[in-house]
Amino acid sequence: MNRKYAAAFLISATTLSFSAAAAMAQQSNDMNSMSGMHMDAGKAPAGSAAAKLGDLDISGGYVRAMLPGQPVGGGYITIHNGGSSDDRLTSVTSSAAGKVELHEMKMDGEIMKMREVKEGIAIPAGATVTLSPNSLHMMFKQVKTPFKQGGTVPVMLMFDKAGMVDVTLPVVAPNGN
Repeated sequence: MNRKYAAAFLISATTLSFSAAAAMAQQSNDMNSMSGMHMDAGKAPAGSAAAKLGDLDISGGYVRAMLPGQPVGGGYITIHNGGSSDDRLTSVTSSAAGKVELHEMKMDGEIMKMREVKEGIAIPAGATVTLSPNSLHMMFKQVKTPFKQGGTVPVMLMFDKAGMVDVTLPVVAPNGN
C-alpha cells in the first residue's frame, strides 16, 4: 500500500473512531434523559420500603415513576444477609405488572448491556446486596398502569431459603430523588 492510500485510510479510521465515540456519548446522554434510565446509582430515597425475613434485612426499596407510554419500570432494594448461610433472591412478582424480572446491567467494553438474571441473585452470608440503577435491579414488564410518583407498588420477594415476603415499594420521582 503506498503512502497516499495509507494516509487516507488512517484519516478515515480516525474520523470513524471519533464518530463512534460521539455517538456513544450521545447514547449515554439519551439514556440519562430517559425516565428510569439514569447513569447515577444514588442512595435510596427517604421513605423507602423495609422488611425483615429470617436472617434477611430488606431496606431501601423503591420504584421510579414512569412516563406515560414507557413500557417498563425499574425497582431497587437492598438485602443484608445477617445469617451464617447463603441465600438467593429467586424471583419477584407484583400485581402491578404482568411480569417482574431480575436484571443486571454491566459494561461490556464501551457498551452498557442489560440481561435477565434467570438463576436469581445470590445473597451471601454476612453480605449486603444492593439492587440499584445501572446494576442489579427489578424490571417490571407488562405494567398495568404507569407508576406515578406518590403511589406504591406491591411486590412479593421469593428467596430460596428464607421464603417469601410482601413489601410495598413507594414510587419516587423519575430521577430517584
